Amino acid sequence: MLEPYLTAFLDYLEKEHPQGEPESLYTPSTYILGLGGKRVRPVLTLMAADICQSDFRAALPAALAVEVFHNFSLVHDDIMDAAPLRRGKPTVHQKWDVNTGILSGDAMLVAAYRYFEGYPPALFKTLVSCFSQMAIQVCEGQQMDIDFPKQQNVQLPEYLKMITYKTAVLLGCALELGARIGGATDTEAAQWNALGQNLGIAFQLQDDYLDTFGQAETFGKQIGGDIIENKKTFLYLFALKQASAADQKQLMQWYTEESTDDSSQKIKAVKTIFTNCGADTAIRKEIENYTQKAFGQLTSLPYSDRQLKPLHSLATALLDRTA
Repeated sequence: MLEPYLTAFLDYLEKEHPQGEPESLYTPSTYILGLGGKRVRPVLTLMAADICQSDFRAALPAALAVEVFHNFSLVHDDIMDAAPLRRGKPTVHQKWDVNTGILSGDAMLVAAYRYFEGYPPALFKTLVSCFSQMAIQVCEGQQMDIDFPKQQNVQLPEYLKMITYKTAVLLGCALELGARIGGATDTEAAQWNALGQNLGIAFQLQDDYLDTFGQAETFGKQIGGDIIENKKTFLYLFALKQASAADQKQLMQWYTEESTDDSSQKIKAVKTIFTNCGADTAIRKEIENYTQKAFGQLTSLPYSDRQLKPLHSLATALLDRTA
């Protein structure tokens, strides 16, 4: 069901990925774009265009803009996080150096905008406006994420805003771009964007849950990574408000500790605090809440069940995952 979109996108990516001289500027972008991933965002763009009764191939430039932007953000995020690996391979700044990572990422951002240049002027303006709004919100979300560890009183609504901006707005934009290319009205385009954002919030909350309560063999990375890094996730912020006074004190003590080679005791203790106060149940309810919002918006779109079936299947797969 997804194969036609994915095949068309990968063929287009192979021909149209950012390239030029000097090679040292463009080779890192070819590298990061070649590391794979699910390609969910560009597929969403193509799906939305198809559902809106356009030849989805007309949305290939916009889909590539979305994917190039996403990978640009990963290159810069990895530098900020000093991350050694991305999808099991060395990150760009590790394989080359930090300066190359910064400059190659900048070139990818510029290249992403250039993919819109072939659209008619009125549509170009609409697409770039949506894309620019998303891009600045991603930057704002990233800054919030950087600021949170230094703030003493982060609230759950602030956290939800952060993950909305850092993760979910890109999914909303991906769908809106495809819908706009397919001829959607302003009202319909807003519905598509809201659908993507709720899908993205549910996806990120699911990721937070799996990081702490998932199974290592299916999750694909160490369980408890957020706890080791003292990240103020939904689980932590909920526990800080709802746990007993003794557990709150213990939780804050654990979160002042630096990472060590053996953090198993810390992970076990913090997971117990999360479970005792019902944080694990609360986050599952939030995941369900945003999932239902997303599916409610999906069914409210003016298209048949047959037309929406591929998107429904993809959304279900994203939200029912264990990895």
